[in-house]
Amino acid sequence: MDSPEPITPADTTADPLAVPPADPEAQPDGVTALVADIRQLASDAKTLAEAELAYQTSRAKVAGEAARNVAIYGVVAFVLAYFALGALTVGLLLALTPLVSAWGATAIVVGVLLIGAVACVMAAVGRVKRLRGVLSGSAEKRA
Repeated sequence: MDSPEPITPADTTADPLAVPPADPEAQPDGVTALVADIRQLASDAKTLAEAELAYQTSRAKVAGEAARNVAIYGVVAFVLAYFALGALTVGLLLALTPLVSAWGATAIVVGVLLIGAVACVMAAVGRVKRLRGVLSGSAEKRA
């Protein structure tokens, strides 16, 4: 009995785009060589697309996790700053009460907080006006 021929890696591939090994005895004509080159190109493109998809998927996963962590730290920082400002307000009231009475301390603290709030609102309005000017100016230049 004849022994079975060994199975080569090209024989086990299930890829329909795989290029069969070239027969050294047969000279392929131009079309056969072109078809083989196109199959190889398609196989390479498929491999490249799969690698790019895997890379971009892992990159998006890392970016998503980083964005989640930034959001968590931002919320915690906001809450801590909010409580710190509340404690500062109470501390100012307690510190000023012996000097100017409870009503005077309350008036001073509320007045300073309102002045700070008005200054922030005015700064925000100024930024919005500047942004509108920049956006409307760029829109006019494009038209």
